[in-house]
Amino acid sequence: MEAIVNTLVGYIWGNALVILSLGVGLYFTLATRGVQFRYLIKMICLLKENKASKEGISSFQAFCLALSGRVGVGNIAGVATAIAAGGPGAIFWMVVMGLLGGASAFIESTLAQIYKQRSDGQYRGGSPYYIEKGLKLTPFAIFVAAVICLSYGVLVPGIQANTIADSFQTSFNIPPVVTGLIVTLLMAWLIFGGVKRIASAADKIVPLMALAYIVMMVIILSSHYDKVPAMFSLIFRSALGMDAVFGGIVGTAVSWGVRRAVFSNVAGAGEATFSSAAAEVSHPAKQGLIQAFSIYIDTVLVCTASGLMILVTNMYNVFPDGSSTALIEHIPGVAAGTAWTQMAVSTVFESTGSGFVSVAVFLFAFTTLMAYYYIAETTIVYLDRKLKYPILKLLLKIVFLVIIFIGSIQSVSMMWSLGDIGFGSMSYLNLIAIVFLSKPALRALRDYERQEKLGIDPVFDPKVAGIENAEVWEEISREYQSHHQDNKQEETEKRLTTE
Repeated sequence: MEAIVNTLVGYIWGNALVILSLGVGLYFTLATRGVQFRYLIKMICLLKENKASKEGISSFQAFCLALSGRVGVGNIAGVATAIAAGGPGAIFWMVVMGLLGGASAFIESTLAQIYKQRSDGQYRGGSPYYIEKGLKLTPFAIFVAAVICLSYGVLVPGIQANTIADSFQTSFNIPPVVTGLIVTLLMAWLIFGGVKRIASAADKIVPLMALAYIVMMVIILSSHYDKVPAMFSLIFRSALGMDAVFGGIVGTAVSWGVRRAVFSNVAGAGEATFSSAAAEVSHPAKQGLIQAFSIYIDTVLVCTASGLMILVTNMYNVFPDGSSTALIEHIPGVAAGTAWTQMAVSTVFESTGSGFVSVAVFLFAFTTLMAYYYIAETTIVYLDRKLKYPILKLLLKIVFLVIIFIGSIQSVSMMWSLGDIGFGSMSYLNLIAIVFLSKPALRALRDYERQEKLGIDPVFDPKVAGIENAEVWEEISREYQSHHQDNKQEETEKRLTTE
């Protein structure tokens, strides 16, 4: 079974997906004129908008919910595996993919907002919704929803649960069965509490854990300050094929850098589209900008933090794909994963370093599981509208919890391989879909920029923007215009009464 799974991973994560991910990111960077760079300050300002409603969560909550999905074990264990296969240069290509992926994240999250729907008193949306409404391909949308539900409900959660159990066993000698049971019970409390409870937990945990991890990186780099220049030189030389040791594996460095960036920040895979659609905003492009910023946090900061801590402390080995001989073996016998980061942190915090990383892994992975469930539930809601099986939602909860427990005690390599299949499959489907939906997303961006230039807070009207099938936004626009007219009428009556 494991051999079959690994063969599938090889096919899915071949050069085609690497080229597609880089190509789409570059295309949208050019098409949006570098929206992820031009609006960097604006992205930070938009995070302050805290408007929520009975139907939608706030922009900040949507940002944190999406970030909880992006920031997971891929930021710690995944970065280690990229270095192990592609060498230090993989970090450079991971950041490049992250920067280009910001444009893809903007496009897909803007589309999620444009085509969101109202369901059960909440905003729902995501890639199946915009494929149905934007491309008008309902059978394809149902297929994508089924793939996403299978991926996030079955294939992917095991990675997070497995890494939590493994790190707790290493640091605290807690048996995986015990860790799995605790994580399963905590997750049950959250997912039976609904999306509001999940979003509320995310906006409290995610900012603190990301900040603490970045602070730890600064401390580790400061403690090894004399090695920092050589480390950066090694990263760039390895990435560009100029290093004597790693110059021969540039292709592998690119492949693994892109692979881990896609796995970590999932820009273009459609993951953040579900939380993006749930946000209460006045214009879809606002949520697109916020989600583009989340790529900076995930890849440029958190992923890079893991890579730099590992490299500056020399806590890594490099075994290129297909080779049984190490190019570099600083820590013989230690497999790539969370252990490398734990050993790196322990060079400064000898007694508490391993424990700190284990707690970080727990927080990263647990919040990621929260996001995974929300995504799987949203696709179930979409499928239920088409298939009319109300029991699907309860069945998903049960299966999801069972997978978390099983994942805690299964083999590490099997869990990662299943996760790669899930993320790779979703990436192909969603990247192709958003390329064909470029026009409405770019129209929304132009509409946002037009209103920004006029000095007004952008408000979206799909008819003005020239976008069809955005029924919810048509309703919102009518409600806004009616409210605006009522306010004008009141102001006129007050002025006449005063005169």
